[in-house]
This record gives sequence, structure tokens and C-alpha cells, in this order.
Amino acid sequence: MSYKFLMIHTSVLPDVFEKVIEVKEMMKTGKVKEITEAVKIAGISRSTYYKYKDYVFTVSETMNNHKVIISLTLDHEPGTLSKILDKIAFYKGNILTINQEIPINNTANVNITFDISNLNIELNNMLEEIRNMEHVIKLELIAMD
Repeated sequence: MSYKFLMIHTSVLPDVFEKVIEVKEMMKTGKVKEITEAVKIAGISRSTYYKYKDYVFTVSETMNNHKVIISLTLDHEPGTLSKILDKIAFYKGNILTINQEIPINNTANVNITFDISNLNIELNNMLEEIRNMEHVIKLELIAMD
């Protein structure tokens, strides 16, 4: 049997999938000791949890020597790219390639490919931190391998 995986933004999915992730996280972190308690807190049934638990994962759960490509639009300000690279390195991302275009109209487009196999933060959380940095106009996750 062949499996096909999709990366889907949670805003278009039923809440049940996020609740399954919530239960898995509670169990993983030891916040609760039993599935019964975790599903009660999350507000789903045990059968719902067991139906989806092997099919719903966060991005970090599926990381195994993965590469990520992000595309950024930045203000043309000295040190902006350096701060972004420092943030990725701080969370143990390994920069593989950087492609930067010449700034036009005081903005620059940059693509960064990096290895996330040793990342010590959820990818989405790190991307949100970068997205909220000063002089970052736009950040998009282009691809994961």
C-alpha cells in the first residue's frame, strides 16, 4: 500500500485533528498519565483519538533529515538577513543554501534552504518568530523534503 502525505494548514481542517495532536502532546510531555484523561481534557472521544492517532502528525514529528525551503521578502536594512540566519542557527537549523536577489525598491527577496533534522523547536514556531522579526515583510514555507 502506498502512502501519500500532504501538508495542510490547520485552519481548513476540522478541530478534531488538532485535538488528536493535543492528546499526543499531553501524553508525550507527561502532563497526563492516561489516554482517558487526555481525551477528556481535549474534548474528544477515545475512539476518535485511536482512529486518527497514527495518521495525524505535527511537522516536527515527521522530521528525519528533512530540508526546508523558505522564501522571504525583506526590507533592505543592514543585518536583517544575518539576524534571520542567527535565529535559524540558534534553533539548530543547518543552513544549506542562500539565494538572495539584488534589492529593488528597498526590498530584497531571499530563499533559504536548511536542514531541520536537529531543530530543537517546532518548525512552525520558529517560522512565526522569523515572520515577526523587524524588517521581515513576508515569509512563506515553499517546500519540505
